[in-house]
Amino acid sequence: MTAEQRREQLLDTTLELISREGFTGVSIDAVAKAAGITRPIVYGHFHDLPGLLNALLDREHARALEQLAAVLPKASDERPLLEVIADGLRGYLEAVAGAPLTWRLTLVPVEGTPGSLHERLARDRADVRAQLAAALTAGLRREGVDPELVDIDLVVHVAQGVSEHAARLVLTDPDDYPVDRIMALADQAAKVLAATVRTAA
Repeated sequence: MTAEQRREQLLDTTLELISREGFTGVSIDAVAKAAGITRPIVYGHFHDLPGLLNALLDREHARALEQLAAVLPKASDERPLLEVIADGLRGYLEAVAGAPLTWRLTLVPVEGTPGSLHERLARDRADVRAQLAAALTAGLRREGVDPELVDIDLVVHVAQGVSEHAARLVLTDPDDYPVDRIMALADQAAKVLAATVRTAA
């Protein structure tokens, strides 16, 4: 392996250990054993356990943000609002289903999760809500609805909570809660909400 390939292998191994045993089950010894190498090789790449964990969190955080950026609704999107919302939710759930180990760090907290990860996630969630609020405000205006008639702040908080819970179902019970089943319900709910808003307008 090249140095970069070995580094990625060690990060992948650490991620798999965390998904099975939580952060408390991770040590340099455990990573080396699972990777089939000696401890000095791990130390040569990451110096110590905090260095290894921080590198892993940085990588997985960047991956999750990249996937989110690709699917989050945008204020500049000129399509009908319901279509924008539905595509965003489907894209998010499919990203979660496609990279379950990455998203488990975000959506399914495990024993010993570092406080620094909780802080990152709180900032990320606030950023997501801000983008959703901007997209919703722009979408309502395109639909001829005054955004002042809608409690957008509350809507995006609820939408985020519901979306994350749906993503947890996809992660933990994908056979009973496939993406298509969730999207069928989301489509029904979105139509009811749209009708309610238009009536109020």
